[in-house]
Amino acid sequence: MAIEKRDVLLIGARKPALVGGLEGKVNLHYYLEAKDKDAFVKEVGAKIGAIALAYTNNKVDGPFLSQFPNLKQVSSFGVGYDHIDAKWAGEHGIIVTNTPDVLNEEVADTALGLLLCTLREFPQADRYVRAGKWPKAAYPLTKATLQGRTVGMVGMGRIGRAIAKRLEAFNAKVVYHSRNPQSGVEYKYYPKLLDMARDVDTLMIIVPGGASTKNMINAEVLKALGPQGVVINMARGSVIDEPALIEALKNKTIYSAGLDVFANEPQVPQELIDMDHVVLFPHVGSASEATRAAMDRLVVDNILAWAEGKPPLTPVPETPYPPKK
Repeated sequence: MAIEKRDVLLIGARKPALVGGLEGKVNLHYYLEAKDKDAFVKEVGAKIGAIALAYTNNKVDGPFLSQFPNLKQVSSFGVGYDHIDAKWAGEHGIIVTNTPDVLNEEVADTALGLLLCTLREFPQADRYVRAGKWPKAAYPLTKATLQGRTVGMVGMGRIGRAIAKRLEAFNAKVVYHSRNPQSGVEYKYYPKLLDMARDVDTLMIIVPGGASTKNMINAEVLKALGPQGVVINMARGSVIDEPALIEALKNKTIYSAGLDVFANEPQVPQELIDMDHVVLFPHVGSASEATRAAMDRLVVDNILAWAEGKPPLTPVPETPYPPKK
């Protein structure tokens, strides 16, 4: 049975996997290519039934979504969707989907890599060799090690569990904090983040972004973590109070940090760049060709499910399917 051609707005770059998966099956409209976006939306707004949102941080809030009176679905690339007002969407009958699970293992691998790089100073050792310093003196012994560490997971969702599994294989002790205890998780649960920070020497952050987690890793938490403490952020830059983190690193309130995300990406504070005892990644948690291709496919598959009148594959909790009555 042929899929009825419906109208889809693509907000993002013309990635071959997205365009190739959708062209010919739906009528694609390219938002970012419109010179006059207001006029463009007025022209096509009433026709749009779904939005494919990928490789962009465009804010998709209530005022933006309200320009599309017949909108039924927003298919977003990535696990995080804090740039979308999902609550507003749910209240107005719009399903929001994301791309969970297909990136769990890749992000977990990156998290362990970032942790090891931060503790054992692998990037610094590489720079040491390239600078020609090795013939003159051996690289200094690293003060930190993963052995014997207690890692406090800030968040214990799908990716958090994948990270914790890897940490266990490295003989690290794992505990966690989240809004509620997680079913089937046997690690020690801390209802209060501050209590966990006092009891661990490493914080691994893997929670959603948004208002509820903004600056949850603040000066008080960093002080509780202490001078041997290491912070690894695989979540969103907004989760850490970035100025407080910089101050804690400068004053040696904590030992080090490994960051894959930042408050104002791709701009990274020069103060962090100038610190040789921190490790900075350019938001590469899921950035392998294989994983990004799987994420692209899931964006496409969610759009095609809507076009065929089928249920969405991965609706977010704020917009469950079928909708709650």
